[in-house]
Amino acid sequence: MNHLAHTLLAGDDELLQLGGLMGDFVHGQPDPSLPERLVTGIRLHRAIDVYTDSHPEVAAARERLPAPYRRYGGILLDMWFDHLLARDFPRWSEQALDAYSMGVRQMLDRHDALLPPSLQRFRLYMEAHALPAGYARPEEMAAAFDGISQRLRRANPVSGALPVLSGLERPLQAHFEAFFPQLQAFSARWIEEH
Repeated sequence: MNHLAHTLLAGDDELLQLGGLMGDFVHGQPDPSLPERLVTGIRLHRAIDVYTDSHPEVAAARERLPAPYRRYGGILLDMWFDHLLARDFPRWSEQALDAYSMGVRQMLDRHDALLPPSLQRFRLYMEAHALPAGYARPEEMAAAFDGISQRLRRANPVSGALPVLSGLERPLQAHFEAFFPQLQAFSARWIEEH
């Protein structure tokens, strides 16, 4: 899952949400000086990633990708599932997508001093592209795939993934709809236990 899903799955706890966003930008052990609930949010992010990567619906979705894209299936599906989540946001949240997205960016502004430099830079990109709400727009997805492709070390087909994923829209939507409620339940249980 990507930024929109990670903040939504963290519930109403702002530090958990912030940790959910920071999870992709913090490697190894989190800085022990960070607030405890923020560190818990980073751990929630990692638990969500492990659950997602091992889920049968996600594995089945990955198998639908043609061979040159399947190798990057984890990245592509994380992004595509955020697209589906953004596109149908009223189904998954009581908040309007644009208001929720603005709230996420404002949260990052409020906690700027806690953000690693890479997330501080990405925050500017989020602002310029109205993310995470922008993930609802196919053109924003194309730009995101292009950016990911450029950041990967070796030659890859990621920049051309949008037409492939769009062509698989109905089956991928079905996998997402079967998977996401289970992920919501997993996240809620994890939060209760931690």
